[in-house]
Amino acid sequence: MHRPASILFVAITALACLSLVVSLYMGWTQAAAAAKFIASTGFLATAVSVGALRHGFGRIIFAGLLLSMAGDMFLVGQTQRLFLFGLASFLLAHIAYTTAFIQHGQDRRHALLAALPIAAIAVIVLAWLEPHLEPPLELPVKVYVAAISLMVITAFGARGAGAGRLVIIGAVLFFVSDIAVAMQRIVAPGFPAYLWGLPLYYAGQLCLALGTSHSSSQ
Repeated sequence: MHRPASILFVAITALACLSLVVSLYMGWTQAAAAAKFIASTGFLATAVSVGALRHGFGRIIFAGLLLSMAGDMFLVGQTQRLFLFGLASFLLAHIAYTTAFIQHGQDRRHALLAALPIAAIAVIVLAWLEPHLEPPLELPVKVYVAAISLMVITAFGARGAGAGRLVIIGAVLFFVSDIAVAMQRIVAPGFPAYLWGLPLYYAGQLCLALGTSHSSSQ
């Protein structure tokens, strides 16, 4: 059972995410930036409130959450350079999450069973994106898709080795939310994919944050 503080931070994150979606839809740029900062700070506070900084697994996940927050702030901007900075921040976040899952321990059977469908989805996503990728984005996006796919695979492996189910839920939600980012930033600029992508993203980060509690991560 989570503490009242963690429940409060989850609620703040959810409300800030709702405010973010509404602000983006209404075109309130400054309000959207503020709401994104609050929402991202919320999942960091959630991790701290459940004891993430008290053990190695939690500290590495927390590092991933910090890098994700940096990515969130970069993606407030609309330029290709800021998008690449955001992509790099999230790439490092996935490396941190993957490191945490491997450190926790891996069940090879679970990881291998997850690898085939996740790899197939990654190939489909890349085939969908490739016609829309400009040369400066092509390699970074391919590396990023490989990294997030590995992150999800190792999340399944960690679950098989005893990690909480929130680990898998968070990893999968993060993966799916990135499809919304790709749709909005690469395939169909202007399409409001954030309407479903942002709620999935913040739900995923909250699951990863909550998954750092001793009861969930052991």
